[in-house]
Amino acid sequence: MSWQFNGTQAVFIQIADKLRRDIVNGVYLPDTQIPTVRNLAFDAAVNPNTMQRALALLEGEGLLVTRTTVGRFVTSDTEVINNAKKKICFDTVKKFCLEAEALGISHGELIDYIKEVGVYE
Repeated sequence: MSWQFNGTQAVFIQIADKLRRDIVNGVYLPDTQIPTVRNLAFDAAVNPNTMQRALALLEGEGLLVTRTTVGRFVTSDTEVINNAKKKICFDTVKKFCLEAEALGISHGELIDYIKEVGVYE
């Protein structure tokens, strides 16, 4: 697992974002156990408290559930996972559109650019 952090956002938020993407992309499947806080913290080269904050954030979103004395697991609720995926997508599209708007690009031009790139053809 590759962990890279930037200085623009709190590290625990960046960790949560990466793990959230890993969950929605199937790196961690529904109802499977994730590595321990210590193992994840070691892999990411961060303090275990930082990792704990990230995992608590994902627990608050319902993506992770704690099973007493056993550990943390990815939720088995696929609707929660799909909603997280949708939110990631919406946030990305919103940022993209705001950046285009800041450049003075109209909606029509933006659609033309997307078609020109041809990713969805």
